[in-house]
Amino acid sequence: MVSVQPVRSGADLGRFLKLPFRLYRNDPNWVPPLLSDLKNTLTPGRNPFWNHAERELFLARRDGTVVGRIAAVVDRNYNAYHQSKLAFFGYFETEDDLEVARALFAAVDRFARDRGLTAVYGPANPSLNDEVAMLIDPFDSPPMVKSSYNPAYYPRLAEAAGFVKVKDFYAFSMDTDQPIPEKYERVVKALLSRPEIEIRHPDLRNLKPALDLVKQVYNDAWSKNWDFAPMTGEEMEELARQLKPLIITDFISMVMYKGEIAAMSIGLPDYNQVLKKMNGRLFPLGWLTFLTERRRISQGRLWTLGVMHKFRHQGFDALLYYDALRAARRHGYTHGELSMILEDNLPIIRPITNLGARICKTYRVFQRPV
Repeated sequence: MVSVQPVRSGADLGRFLKLPFRLYRNDPNWVPPLLSDLKNTLTPGRNPFWNHAERELFLARRDGTVVGRIAAVVDRNYNAYHQSKLAFFGYFETEDDLEVARALFAAVDRFARDRGLTAVYGPANPSLNDEVAMLIDPFDSPPMVKSSYNPAYYPRLAEAAGFVKVKDFYAFSMDTDQPIPEKYERVVKALLSRPEIEIRHPDLRNLKPALDLVKQVYNDAWSKNWDFAPMTGEEMEELARQLKPLIITDFISMVMYKGEIAAMSIGLPDYNQVLKKMNGRLFPLGWLTFLTERRRISQGRLWTLGVMHKFRHQGFDALLYYDALRAARRHGYTHGELSMILEDNLPIIRPITNLGARICKTYRVFQRPV
C-alpha cells in the first residue's frame, strides 16, 4: 500500500529535494536543479512568496521507500485578485504508478478542503510566476532555463486521476541565422527612426531603476492575463537577486516612448546547459563548472515580454523581438526559444510567427474540483 505523509523533518525535506535524481537518472534530457536554490524557494522566511502563501510538502512511500512527492500551495494574493478559491499543486514527481499519483493528489485535495478551497490547478512550482505547467509534447530535448520538464507518463497520470486541461502554453523556437523577413525589418527600422522611440538596456551596477520599470510594465501588461499573480516589491527584488548573476545587459530591452516606459523584455542565456553538468551542487566543484561552462552557452530563452496596454498595436513587441535576436547573434548564440506564451495570446504569437519562429513544445495547466 501507498502512504502519504507531510514533510516534517530536515531528513524528509532532503528526500523531497533529491527524489528526482533517482527518478530521472536514466533520462538524458533532465536537468538537475540547483539544490540550494530549490531549498531556498521552498523555505518560508527565505522566499518572500510565502509571506502571502502557504504550502505543505508531501512524500509518498511504499514499503518504506519514497516513490513520489507533491506540494500543495495556496496563494492568498492570487485568490484575492481573481476572486477565486484555488489551491495549486507543484513539484509533482512520481514513479509511473497511478496509485501513487492518486494518493498524492488526494493529499492536495485534503489540504484544499481544510482551507475552504474548491478546485486544484497545477503544476505551479510554486506559483504561476515561476516554473509552471506540465510538458505534454514533445519529450525529446532538454528544457531551457527556468522551464519545466517531466516524463511523458505524467500527463497520462494526471488525466487518469481526473484532471482536465485548463490552459496550454507554447514554446516557440528559431535559429538565429534565419533571415529576417523584409517586411518585418522594414517596420522595425521605421520605428527606430522615430526620435521619440528609444531602446534602452539597464546598468547592471544599479538595477533599481530598471527594476522599478519592470515592475511597472508587469503590473500593467499582465494584469488581465489568465495567469497573472500580483508580485510584491519583496518578490520582485528577490527575483532580481536570483537573476543578476545570470543576466547579460543587452538581453534586457526596454522600449521608451518620449521617455516613458512602453514595453520590456528579458532574455536569459540557457544556463541549463551549465546546470546539466553540475549535478545540483555548487560545491565543491560546481562553481568551477559554472564559471568554465557559462562561456560555452550556445542558446538563450526570451523569458518574458510585455507591452503596456496604452502602447499596444504600435509594433513595440516587434522591436523587442528584433533587439533580442540581434543580441543573440552578437553573443554567438545559434538557437533561441521564446516561451512560455499562452495559447490564446494572439497579439504576441503573430509577430513571433511573422519573424519565423515555430511552436516547439506545448505545456499544460490542469484542473479538477476538490
